Amino acid sequence: MLSPQVVIIGAGAAGLMCAMTAAARGRRVLLLDHANKAGKKILMSGGGRCNFTNMYCEPGNFLSHNPHFCKSALARFTQWDFIALVAKHGVPYHEKKLGQLFCDNKSSDILGMLLDECQQAGVDLRLDTSVSAIERAGSGYRLTTSLGAIACESLVIATGGLSIPTLGASGFGYQVARQFGHELLPTRAGLVPFTLTDPQLKTLCTELSGTSVEDCRVSCNGQSFLENILFTHRGLSGPAILQISSYWQPGDTVSIDLLPHVDLPEWLLEQQRERPNSELKTLMGEIFTKKMAGLLAEHWFASKPMKQYTPAELKAIAERLSDWQLVPAGTEGYRTAEVTLGGVDTREVSSKTMESLKSPGLYFVGEVLDVTGHLGGFNFQWAWASGYAAAQYV
Repeated sequence: MLSPQVVIIGAGAAGLMCAMTAAARGRRVLLLDHANKAGKKILMSGGGRCNFTNMYCEPGNFLSHNPHFCKSALARFTQWDFIALVAKHGVPYHEKKLGQLFCDNKSSDILGMLLDECQQAGVDLRLDTSVSAIERAGSGYRLTTSLGAIACESLVIATGGLSIPTLGASGFGYQVARQFGHELLPTRAGLVPFTLTDPQLKTLCTELSGTSVEDCRVSCNGQSFLENILFTHRGLSGPAILQISSYWQPGDTVSIDLLPHVDLPEWLLEQQRERPNSELKTLMGEIFTKKMAGLLAEHWFASKPMKQYTPAELKAIAERLSDWQLVPAGTEGYRTAEVTLGGVDTREVSSKTMESLKSPGLYFVGEVLDVTGHLGGFNFQWAWASGYAAAQYV
């Protein structure tokens, strides 16, 4: 029977970080994953370039029912610590925008770095390995696996959430948490595109599919994000939409300011004064694409020469463009969601060690916990920080 000191289930971002750090402390670490390859989500992230952290990472960038939980781990392994590791391995990277750091080349540079660290530290990595049962055994745990029986002192659950099941996501970590007495907070897809079914909205989005609008302000439930939006065949996507989706609940109204940097009432009056014979859609075509300007004019307001609009009509146009209100039918769900909201209730986990307060020697790291970051490298930073924190104590 295999008897490492530490077993980590899940060879994603959090599991790899925990494994290499614990092994570097001198612990005998066995890292298991049911997939045929480690770090699949790392490989596909950031369009294949891995947005591995964010320079402006702070606790305020995370959602949790217990908002203080993430502070300790984030303070002990910061974005600068991970950047130093990237620099040590000579991985070239750049800031894309808003502090988002991406590989210059490809995501496999980050995965390769983590696997190299694991190998150097002596981590025993076993892929294509399933775990069928876990039970308490004395002060530790006994696992029934496709490798046979395994006994360990510390067991780390780093299996992630439910997002992108095609990469192997499952509810395994939640099952383990429940088995050992943990409460689970309701899970749902986060950082995910909206779907629209209203016929008029659907037509508008379908006809504009592939069109991106830069720097829109998208708001819902007291939260706002200033980023790009993207029209799709199914509805709306793009960074601002993904961000706000984590704060949206079914039935909520989303407000979109398509031109937050423009004083629209003033701009419209100015156009009316200076270009009275120009049609509204022509002027809007100088701000949006011609196609979008034409469709907005068709769906939202009749386009006519500027001199023909009354002050009340111009006011209504300004309000429509700066406060486009819509109620999404839903989201695209876990199929395309980048993260899972909810999960293991952090009030039953030590914020210092990531150890279960219900079952000694059991640890939870990464996305399986009820901690979800904003878009832009924050979820990876939580994986690094929580994995590192647990590794000090396993």
